[in-house]
Amino acid sequence: MKKRIDFRDQITRNKRRSVFLMFSVFVILVLLGYVISLAFSPAYFFIIMIVAILFSMSYILISYYNSHRIAIASVKATKAYKDDYKQYHSLVEGLTLASGLPKPELYIMHSKQINAFASGRDPQHAVICVTEGALEKLDKNELEAVLAHELGHIASYDMRYMTLVAVMVGMVAIISQIFLRSLWFSSGGNDKSKIIFMIIGIALAILAPIVVYIVQMSISRKREFVADASAVKFTRYPGGLIRALKKIKEDHAPPEKKVSKAVAPLFISNPFGAMGKTHPSLDKRIQVLERM
Repeated sequence: MKKRIDFRDQITRNKRRSVFLMFSVFVILVLLGYVISLAFSPAYFFIIMIVAILFSMSYILISYYNSHRIAIASVKATKAYKDDYKQYHSLVEGLTLASGLPKPELYIMHSKQINAFASGRDPQHAVICVTEGALEKLDKNELEAVLAHELGHIASYDMRYMTLVAVMVGMVAIISQIFLRSLWFSSGGNDKSKIIFMIIGIALAILAPIVVYIVQMSISRKREFVADASAVKFTRYPGGLIRALKKIKEDHAPPEKKVSKAVAPLFISNPFGAMGKTHPSLDKRIQVLERM
């Protein structure tokens, strides 16, 4: 008989793993900068870091404070008015009472997929968006579980967390690009040690963005397990989310073409179907939930 999993332990464990993954992105950033400084000079390295920080912070701060608006606009979602979607509003209101969270703004995405996402920098600036397919194909308990999952993302401040990761990912990408482009204007020199470090720097500059992207996707997958556990915490019933995930798995709606890759990690399941690695497998998530 398999050992039962307590949802509180699952939330704590996955948050710890996510912190470790985020720290690994930071280590890659420092390592890349250190090798560049050895290949050129410390002064050159500091210039790169300043430029990277300014670009990354400006871009991320704008995105961060408008994340909910950007996400809603990117999928062309429309506001869900209470008179038109009474059950949708009723379920969210019940869950916010159970979780102690403020009620987020509710939106509808015009898609036949069973899907949903949450966005916003904090619970006071949060939105939840569900697809028309989710409202049509899920029963009351299943829809409640999906909405509880999205509230789990809001309660865990996932957007704030993922924004911090995005800052570091952006810095790695910018540093890598500046370094590679600067080689065209470098004289190189005859110092063998500098040539070796330059070769290492080139390899890191090419591989680092790929590695941090993989880490970013891994963090996104870990956050899904945390949100699943939070949904059980709010509803005290894993069965609803298990059935919802099974319906998502068996759903034959076509992959979304209008969804941006940047927004895809926000959804409860990958909107592109089997493509991409933004989410853990549905089978794995169901297995974990069945042990709660």
